[in-house]
Amino acid sequence: MGAEELDALLGDPWDEKNPLGYAAVLDADERHEMLAEGERLLDRFCMNAEFVPAAYGGRLTRADRLAGIQRTLWRRDPCLGLGYGLSSFIASVNIWTSGDEAQRSRAAELLLNNGRIAAAFHELDHGNDFANAEFTARRRDGRWLLTGRKEIVTNLRRAEAIVLFARTNEAAGSRSHSQFLIARDELPAAVRDVPRFLSSGMRGVALGGMDFTDCPVPADALLGAEGQGMESALRAYQITRAITPAVSVGPLDTALRAALGFTLERRLYGGTAADIPYVRAVIARAYADLLAIDAFSAVVLRALHLSPAIALYAPAAKYLTSQIALDAVEELRSVLGAQGYLRQGPYAIYQKMARDIAPATFAHISRTGCLVMILPHLPRLARRSWLKDSPAAEELFDLGGDLPPLEPGRLTVGVPPADALIGTLAEIGGREPDGGPVSRLAARFLDELHALRDACAALPPRDITIGAAPEAFALADRYTVLLAAASVLAVWDRAGDRYGEAELIGVLDRLAARLGGRSVLTAAERESTEERLFAAVTERHLDHKLFDLTARVTLG
Repeated sequence: MGAEELDALLGDPWDEKNPLGYAAVLDADERHEMLAEGERLLDRFCMNAEFVPAAYGGRLTRADRLAGIQRTLWRRDPCLGLGYGLSSFIASVNIWTSGDEAQRSRAAELLLNNGRIAAAFHELDHGNDFANAEFTARRRDGRWLLTGRKEIVTNLRRAEAIVLFARTNEAAGSRSHSQFLIARDELPAAVRDVPRFLSSGMRGVALGGMDFTDCPVPADALLGAEGQGMESALRAYQITRAITPAVSVGPLDTALRAALGFTLERRLYGGTAADIPYVRAVIARAYADLLAIDAFSAVVLRALHLSPAIALYAPAAKYLTSQIALDAVEELRSVLGAQGYLRQGPYAIYQKMARDIAPATFAHISRTGCLVMILPHLPRLARRSWLKDSPAAEELFDLGGDLPPLEPGRLTVGVPPADALIGTLAEIGGREPDGGPVSRLAARFLDELHALRDACAALPPRDITIGAAPEAFALADRYTVLLAAASVLAVWDRAGDRYGEAELIGVLDRLAARLGGRSVLTAAERESTEERLFAAVTERHLDHKLFDLTARVTLG
């Protein structure tokens, strides 16, 4: 069972009689409900097996396989993708990284029987600032007593088990919180459910809350060692932050497909909307943006298996790709006009994807939180690593190539010893120039690396914390663009002619635009590139192929 099999089971999304098609998805969204037929299908597919390591009877061996399956689901309905899928995965990763054998076995059994696990980390007053979470757990008479409130937690009412983050020590610092694995049916009746939170995006996802007052749970509910809750979360986040960018390609594919279909069918001025140069350019740029997300996230997924620098690359990918996705969706809205807002009609799926992709980009951790994870490393990397490190091994860029099994328990939160992706950028950018667009764009990124190195090396200590000046955060932003550019250059370099020169030029041009400054491409080069991109994405659309690097045939 894989992405192709799931795609076939979901059926033609444009068939109005398909109980799993877009019409049914939109009807469920209007009712603020999960698509029930979709959940029954995922039970039969045993989607939860994708979240369970093979050692415990599941199918989780490769991060890119999991991302590909989830991407297929998110193309159809992000609410199913989060509400059935990633919510349990986000919770269970903490168990695989930190739980003991008994806890892992219990979690695996629950998931393989189509149960759910909720990740109760969030408190509205503190958001992603988990270090200041107020929910407490205190030892008493051989048990733990839980007190506090958790809010905006996916599936909290529907889950059979909960991974809960709580303060276990009043002292400041990273050792003051722990995690707990709790069976929902073992909680006393005094625990009170908070009414469901309503949202504009992900309307079918059950966002709940829960109040605890001196709620007793067994001593063995502690997940990992006491005081290691933050460390466990940071290790788990490396996986989830790497997978969510790859998954976001799914709803962007659907949004782009709807917008492109509209432009090809909409009659205007004696032709179609697709005859208008501006419209073609917007479609071409969105296609390039999708490929940028796919290439960067694919490399980061492989880094989960291969690179100790994943602690740096995962938040970078989550930060940059979420902004690219948001920008692309909003730019596509400009060609749809009123159709981009309608909740009925042949293109109504666009507005749902636009609403659903927005919370997906900040859920779990905010974009600012990702930059906060990156900032402290930049001065050291600038002084000791950049322009000195060797390039990454070629296997990091061999998409679809063999990988060692994913072992969540072996991830660390330490400072990465080197930055091989930047080493790859330095190597490719430093090659003998041939005067062509790709060579000039690579040189542009190398020039940016030199400037970024000098600026980051000079950062004072106050500018590598949450209180850093906006200019420091801007440097971290630029660093993520360079990581993406390195990934794109190396993926195309490794693949030869498989992905196309126009696509490479278009993706690099879009990334370079995020750095500002003078354009590398001439106006004629950009116009030619975007015309070729529009032709390529239109051909894929008409041939029912995905817009990502796989170009796999799909049902719609």
